[in-house]
Amino acid sequence: MRSGVRERMPHPSPSPSLRPLEAEYRPSVPVDAARAIRYQQRGAHDPTQATVDGVIWRVTRTPEGVATTAIRPGLRTVRAAAWGPGAAWTLDQLPRLCGADDDPEGFDASRHPLIDEVHRRRPDLRIGATDLVFDALASSIFEQKVTGLQAFGAWRWIVTRYGEPAPGPTPRPMYATPAEWRMIPSWAWHRAGLEPPQSQTVVAAARRRASIERAAVAATTGDDRDRVLTSLPGVGVWTSAETRIRAFGDPDAVSFGDYHVAHQVGYALTGSRVDDDGMRELLAPWAGHRQRVIRLISASGVVEPRRGPRLAPEDHRGR
Repeated sequence: MRSGVRERMPHPSPSPSLRPLEAEYRPSVPVDAARAIRYQQRGAHDPTQATVDGVIWRVTRTPEGVATTAIRPGLRTVRAAAWGPGAAWTLDQLPRLCGADDDPEGFDASRHPLIDEVHRRRPDLRIGATDLVFDALASSIFEQKVTGLQAFGAWRWIVTRYGEPAPGPTPRPMYATPAEWRMIPSWAWHRAGLEPPQSQTVVAAARRRASIERAAVAATTGDDRDRVLTSLPGVGVWTSAETRIRAFGDPDAVSFGDYHVAHQVGYALTGSRVDDDGMRELLAPWAGHRQRVIRLISASGVVEPRRGPRLAPEDHRGR
């Protein structure tokens, strides 16, 4: 059951064209809404999300149109104002973005001292959901098999050139994701630095966007959503898990195949790196909450010492 309440009220702005809707979400227990929402940002220069002076600005393409939302998160009260055709939708969705439907009931942190300590210190940690399946899928495809630097740069390049300008008074130029991914020319993907397998996967997914979104929303388990998402050519278990985490706030999704996650989990729980099979075994006692464990490990500050240079960006584009 969703906790807390949300109230929407008109803002007394003298200009109808700039008048936002406003809302407050008051969770029944303290939640770290800022951490939940910031997880959705794709790099420091994401054109769809930015944090300025403690306010999180998000530009989203909702089922009702584009919206800009300015969110001031707090543990007890989250305040938001929204502009654009999708403003009402974003305010209705605000509690889920903050993690209102993430229920830690049944989570046994005591199975490991580190997890137990972090969970006691951060009981407010929640996993948020955007409910925007295709945007989560597209951004995950951008991040397949490349460094974050490459993926975020390509995301910024494509969205700023083919997305829709944000409504409302954003602190910097911001954009919603493209309405027609299929209309982006091949040379633009090349200029963005995205490899052909990724760009082709985004375009192919866009052709089936409506049916994939309907099926993913209708699915009731993570396994069912995996089957829906991996039915798309070029979408594997890693991309599906990332989509489930971002769009649905799935507390059990694990991004197997990630370059870093297995190492991070292994080092935090055992002091040594493990591979995907080792991570699967380590996380098995927390079935149903494996993503929660990964988030707690991230919040712990425990990081494996660097053993060599960072993974360097590669360019596989044709010359």
